Amino acid sequence: MKLTADPLKRLLDSDPYLRPYEKVLRSRQKRIHETEEMLTCGTMNLPEFASGHQYFGLHFSDNEWIFREWAPNADAVYLLGDMTGWLEKAAFAMDRIKRDGVWEIRMPEGTLKHGDLYRLRIHWHGGEGDRIPAYARRVVQDPETLIFNAQVWLPSSTYKWQCNDFRCPSGALFIYEAHVGMAQEEEKIGSFREFTRHILPRIIDSGYNILQLMAIPEHPYYGSFGYHVSSFFAASSRFGTPEELKELIDTAHAAGLAVIMDIVHSHAVSNEVEGLSCFDGTYYQYFHEGPRGFHEAWDSRCFDYGKYQVLHFLLSNCRFWLDEYRFDGFRFDGITSMLYRHHGLGKAFTSYEQYFDDNVDENALTYLALANRLIHEVRPDAVAIAEDISGMPGLAMPLSEGGIGFDYRFAMGIPDYWIRLIKHLPDEEWHIGHLWHELTNRRKNEKTISYSESHDQALVGDKTLIFRLIGSDMFSHMRVSDENIMVDRGIALHKLIRLITLTTAGSGYLNFMGNEFGHPEWIDFPREGNAWSYRYARRQWHLVDDPDLKYHFIAHFDRDMIALAKRFRILEFPGPHLLFEHLKDKVIAFERGGLLFMFNFHPIRSYDNYSFEVLPGKYRMIFESDASEYGGHGRLLADQYHLTLPDTSRSKERHLLSLYLPTRTAIVLQRVER
Repeated sequence: MKLTADPLKRLLDSDPYLRPYEKVLRSRQKRIHETEEMLTCGTMNLPEFASGHQYFGLHFSDNEWIFREWAPNADAVYLLGDMTGWLEKAAFAMDRIKRDGVWEIRMPEGTLKHGDLYRLRIHWHGGEGDRIPAYARRVVQDPETLIFNAQVWLPSSTYKWQCNDFRCPSGALFIYEAHVGMAQEEEKIGSFREFTRHILPRIIDSGYNILQLMAIPEHPYYGSFGYHVSSFFAASSRFGTPEELKELIDTAHAAGLAVIMDIVHSHAVSNEVEGLSCFDGTYYQYFHEGPRGFHEAWDSRCFDYGKYQVLHFLLSNCRFWLDEYRFDGFRFDGITSMLYRHHGLGKAFTSYEQYFDDNVDENALTYLALANRLIHEVRPDAVAIAEDISGMPGLAMPLSEGGIGFDYRFAMGIPDYWIRLIKHLPDEEWHIGHLWHELTNRRKNEKTISYSESHDQALVGDKTLIFRLIGSDMFSHMRVSDENIMVDRGIALHKLIRLITLTTAGSGYLNFMGNEFGHPEWIDFPREGNAWSYRYARRQWHLVDDPDLKYHFIAHFDRDMIALAKRFRILEFPGPHLLFEHLKDKVIAFERGGLLFMFNFHPIRSYDNYSFEVLPGKYRMIFESDASEYGGHGRLLADQYHLTLPDTSRSKERHLLSLYLPTRTAIVLQRVER
């Protein structure tokens, strides 16, 4: 890698408040460069280095089985399973082949067969323990004993990919966040195949162009939402086989839908048999030694990103999912927890100093930069998204411009703001100016993805936006024939919130499955507290499919909203540009991509002849939230035209657009003549 003359110039020019920290920023760039040089030794590139999955774990090659594992503190390692009667046998003892703790065993063809279960027994000074191999590609749980084991996976035929030339969309991202297990309506764990057959068509029809899948790597506890990963190279077998996951991705690609996955490199499950914790008898093999290696709030383990072997493991994990399953990128979970020794807990991040003090884990920052470089070298079109609440500068800027290399970052403050607004203030007290600031406050030159709610807002202990707006009336007043003031308010505001969040977004928009039609209930995975019920770990699609219920109004609005944004490429234009906002009237108007957006958030007031300054010409209404097909009151005529009028009351010529703005309504106009 050759450094440019001054890779920090654009970052520093974009934010003058970074100037006092130029020395730290340059030190970070130097660390990234030197770490990559150390890993590749100048003899290979980063993708070649990130090939640990091709060396470690179980492989069948040249008519023999080869298994390797890294366990530096081990005194002896045995492979045991169906082939050994689950006993230690001398023939299955592994040999230490490298001084740094690499163990290997070679076995003739026929020793193992497809479907065999196996694990490791590792002996160390003063103890021993059974472990699931770190690079295992298939891990299954016995339904009776609930014990996890690795499984030999060598089917008679490999999956044959049908869509071999797919590339991620080059424009704005419209992300549909989904969880395979809870995507079905039955009270059970859904499968990859069910998702492919029944859920993918819904996502495709709704117009989203990116599918973001949660909980793909294996995790012992289903209710962890997939964020306590145990086997980083194994797709969770509770959803089906590796071939069925490949079929899901292949089918999505054929329909033009990119697929990214949540990748959790911010921490690991603390389980010792199933996970990496105390793998070789030490707590510091993959993780920090002492208290720093434990995330007390999450009951998990914290990686030591300064270790060569940890970087090898995690970077190889990134490449594995791109190569083996053809994922189109990643949403990196828990970035804030990685970046700071305090994990961001209880921190408001109100000072730039917090981005550069001793609490920053510079090794974690270096790892993220190298992960992004690797991802884009393997797949130049891949999408990498950072989930960071701290606002770390440069996170979503290219490495060549002094950044860390993510393509996008989540605008995580927006959903939190909507919750505070709905929870603490009646809508007649909403401050339109504050709302505009929260929706448009983002770092210059960094692409952001906005959302009004994700899975976080739908979990037990929280509420979805629609339920916060309507409350218990959702359970008894959602029939089309049933007029209810709370339902009417909730649906109207739900549409306004989602439309203004999308149209003011930086470069992308996200929705969590079911929220596009106002799913009424929260998410609660089976646990002791709910008698291990699946009642809330599912999506009730029959609600949106029933024409006698109002949910389909919300879904149709969401579909047409996405179509509007894609048709006019709204998020590919700079802006938005504020034209007018009025606190008392609760009215806001802005322009983006040649379209005018007017929002009346007032709960009771509709306005006749509401005027504000625009460019002169003729405007056509192309979209509005009050249409009857969206559950509105139909107070506006479709496709109506509006002409601007000159304002003669002032010396400077200006042109006014005069509109009828119904209460709790949004209108979109296109300038068709000058």
